[in-house]
Parts: sequence; C-alpha cells; structure tokens
Amino acid sequence: MIFKGKVFRFGDNINTDWIISGRYKFSITDMKKLAQHIFEDIRPNFYKEIIPNKSIIVAGLNFGLGSSREQAPWVIREAKILCVIAKSFARIFYRNAFNIGLPLVEADTDSLQEGDIIRVDIDKGIIKNITKGEEILFHPLDEFRKDLIKEKGIINYLKKYQDFQI
Repeated sequence: MIFKGKVFRFGDNINTDWIISGRYKFSITDMKKLAQHIFEDIRPNFYKEIIPNKSIIVAGLNFGLGSSREQAPWVIREAKILCVIAKSFARIFYRNAFNIGLPLVEADTDSLQEGDIIRVDIDKGIIKNITKGEEILFHPLDEFRKDLIKEKGIINYLKKYQDFQI
C-alpha cells in the first residue's frame, strides 16, 4: 500500500478540538460538510488547501490528544487526506482512526517540511521524501491494521472476515 502526496505540516500536541471544533459536534452531522471545517481554528481555510487524495498531514508528538470524539479522524478521511504521519499519536485517536480505516504512521517527522512531496510505503516501512531525496524508516503496519485500511474500517472488516451482522 503506497500513498504519495504533498506534506501539510502541523506541530506537537494537535488536539481533537483543533482538528474539528466541538462547536460543530451536534450542529453538523453530515461528515462531508463537517470536513469543510477541518483545522479551521488553527489554520483558517485549510480545507481549501487540501488536494483531494494527494495530501498528507505530518505532525510532531501526541497528535489527536483530547476528547475521544470520533469526528476528528472522520473529518480527516472525509477531506480525502491520504494519511497522517506523526512522531506519536494519542491512543484513543489512534484506535478511532484505524476503526474507520484512516492510515496512521508513527515516524520521525523532523525532516519533513510543508510542501514536500513524499511517498509512503506502508508495507515496507519507508517514507521517501521525493523533494529532498531522503528516506525515513518506520515500523511497517501489521496485517490487521493494513486490512482495516483496505476495508475502510472495523465494521467492513468484521462484515467480511467475521460473518458479522449489524
């Protein structure tokens, strides 16, 4: 599984309220509409910067801390962002992201800058910075997490592999 796109850089401790403000929690239930407000409190008009299916969020430590609201990873996926790469993720965000099939990669992100074009090989555990000609290694995802991504989340995975009934 390979993702190629433009880096959109964020810092450390990006909380779920910054990903999607809590003020929309009950007023906008359509995820496509909610995604239009992604990161608006810390990066106004970010939604308009996104190149659908060609954008990658890169951050520092503890991405996704804060509330356990599931809308945070949902709006990232609905905004057609390919994946999120960070030094570390808040555990509840990490779990919620894979539960909906949003790819997350834990890696050293220090050398990745805003605007870099990168290629992320989930199977081999390699981030190739095409802009700079550098590589970053990370621990490849296990088969279960790759299956969650392929199936677009835990519900579809269970339907396919566990004869799950909703």
